[in-house]
Amino acid sequence: MDTVQAIIQQQIEAGTFLQSVQQGQQVQQEQTNYGEEDEYEDEEGTYKGKRSNTLPIWGNQVTMNLNTLVLENIRESYYYKNNLVEIDSFQTLVEQIFYQVKHLEPWEKGTRRLQGMTGMCGGVRGVGAGGVVSSAYCLLYRLFNLRISRKQLISMLNSRQSVYIRGIGFMYIRYTQPPADLWYWLEPYLDDDSEIDPRSGGGDLMTFGQMVRTMINKLDWYGTLFPRIPVPIQKEIDERFAERKKKQLREEDEWQGESSEKPAEDGEGIGKVLPKVSKCKHHLRHHHCRKHRKNCPAKAKRLHAEKEKNKRERMDDK
Repeated sequence: MDTVQAIIQQQIEAGTFLQSVQQGQQVQQEQTNYGEEDEYEDEEGTYKGKRSNTLPIWGNQVTMNLNTLVLENIRESYYYKNNLVEIDSFQTLVEQIFYQVKHLEPWEKGTRRLQGMTGMCGGVRGVGAGGVVSSAYCLLYRLFNLRISRKQLISMLNSRQSVYIRGIGFMYIRYTQPPADLWYWLEPYLDDDSEIDPRSGGGDLMTFGQMVRTMINKLDWYGTLFPRIPVPIQKEIDERFAERKKKQLREEDEWQGESSEKPAEDGEGIGKVLPKVSKCKHHLRHHHCRKHRKNCPAKAKRLHAEKEKNKRERMDDK
């Protein structure tokens, strides 16, 4: 009997052989999945399986569902042909966004003239009818041709370097991801109060939550159009918005109900409206994190209760 057979025989006698085999299979499975898939969870925080790190592409696999006029101007632009086409690194493209992008419109300010163009003329004359296409759309199309991964896209959505890195990440989702996945991607950011100004030249400051709502509910985006969402999916999204609003109203009622049950001391607390329970900053930046998926509202509620308790104790001591 050789050494291996002797070890197996000892494990069989000790009753640990099957356990060793199962552990080996588990390690092998984890090594196979490493770097290819990441775990995800639904709204209740329960695991449903694994999502591939390779993002699907919905719609036209070549044009990225862009308007023909915008696409032709991108392909003919000096910046795209002489700078971006040669870049094959995701990190380098992100650096280009940081330095080059100052808005999220398809055209640079004041470069597209529509006077004298009636009806559909402005959309069928090709490159000559357009203007100077923005660096944001050139980089967006280059990211599409690079076929970025799921983890890379999530890193853009949670970037702290530039609000426009995040903005282009949301635009990438809206143009390329299946309509059925839009809620999965965008819902965690509906309460994001970080601000961005997508307009060329400024003057349209909004929160990321407002921008995400616009992307879901409207097709128009500063003179161009997002891909149309099928009617059944749009109805489902509207229903989820309604359910979300009802849930927020219930949370506000619970807070107000608890505040009314507490006795007012020396007139304090009368007419005081408690703050709305919302997701914490960490949750908004890392909405895929299981640790903070459901604990944020409960934690905020607990901290507020402790603060009120300490306040009452200090008043009693006085």
